[in-house]
Amino acid sequence: MIALPFLRSASPPMQGERLYLRPPQLSDYRAWATLRAQSREFLAPWEPLWAVDDLERGAFRHRVRHYDEEAAAGTAHPFFLFRNPDSRLLGGITLGNIRRGVGQNGMIGYWIGEPFAGQGYMSEALDLLIPYAFTKVRLHRLEAACIPSNERSIRLLEKAGFQREGLLRSYLKINGMWQDHLLFSLIEDDGRRQLR
Repeated sequence: MIALPFLRSASPPMQGERLYLRPPQLSDYRAWATLRAQSREFLAPWEPLWAVDDLERGAFRHRVRHYDEEAAAGTAHPFFLFRNPDSRLLGGITLGNIRRGVGQNGMIGYWIGEPFAGQGYMSEALDLLIPYAFTKVRLHRLEAACIPSNERSIRLLEKAGFQREGLLRSYLKINGMWQDHLLFSLIEDDGRRQLR
């Protein structure tokens, strides 16, 4: 099947109590670049090295095009988080690396701008994304990985019901170095128990 991102129908935002999730758009560039620049030191220990042109408009355009292609192909569902009262950009969350066939699983990744960290926004975003992944995307298993020293991320995942499965040695190149990661998972049945 050919992916035609320009034919993708705009899905309505996922609405939460304090925030909503919607796919990134080109019009988000200024808010995204400002928040990422403001949060660079805060995010750097947990992300791959940023390209020299990472915050430029052309790089963002390429990023959004890539997001659209992945969404059209069904391999990822990227979202930005926006605060309800003022539509202020807070961060991003992606259901990516979706594998079909016998696996039916995907990987969750996320980032939050420094001014909004520790306020429960990402927890609410996960509460919206998890049922979406199991019911709309029809996955069986969700995974997330984080660096063992990232205590905030560990607490977030455990609060959302993810279970620690083990250590992935030298798993991802983060901040310029190959780093171990803890693997967490949430199975469809776990998610159903949480929704009751």
